[in-house]
Amino acid sequence: MTKYMQDNNLHNKTMILTGHGEIATAPDTVIIRLGIQTTGENLSQIQAENARISQSIIQVLQRMGITDIKTHQYSIDKVYDYEDGRQIDRGFSVRNILEIRTNDLETVGNIIDASVNAGANIVDLISFDVSGREYYYQQALNMAILNAIQKAQSITMNLGLSSTAVPVKIVENTVMPFPVQREFAAVTPIMPGTVNIEANVTVDFVY
Repeated sequence: MTKYMQDNNLHNKTMILTGHGEIATAPDTVIIRLGIQTTGENLSQIQAENARISQSIIQVLQRMGITDIKTHQYSIDKVYDYEDGRQIDRGFSVRNILEIRTNDLETVGNIIDASVNAGANIVDLISFDVSGREYYYQQALNMAILNAIQKAQSITMNLGLSSTAVPVKIVENTVMPFPVQREFAAVTPIMPGTVNIEANVTVDFVY
């Protein structure tokens, strides 16, 4: 985006440019959300079944050396069907989702397989991230500013201007992205790919 205007206070012309920077790096952290959903008419029984299976999953993961495990979601919902316009009570649904984090990306497939074998019937999310995201973001931000400056230099040169475009205002426009998510496949391996960290700025120049 490029805008030109007259700056009456500085008696100079102003142009507003955007800059973009992007860093691609290999992820070093994986977040997995999986768990168990049980249904039935007797709430106490399906809660107990859910708790038993959930504990079995946790124990299996702990034996694998996975220690960063926490509850992401626990919910109890009524279940209804509709037949001929009538609402039929089908009991309850209990859902318990665990969030697992590890820096050993090679174990992702084993974590999923072991959890499913222990009774997990939901895999909500597999996402890859970078633990040092701020470091890479600063690099991307510097690239974005440099990108805007290069645009300004190119514009003044093509206009045949002898004056140099001077940045007088920089606005950071970046929206922090979500970690890279991968669809769950029934059979591993899961490939992490790369994480793209982006930065965007808007820069006002006078010339």
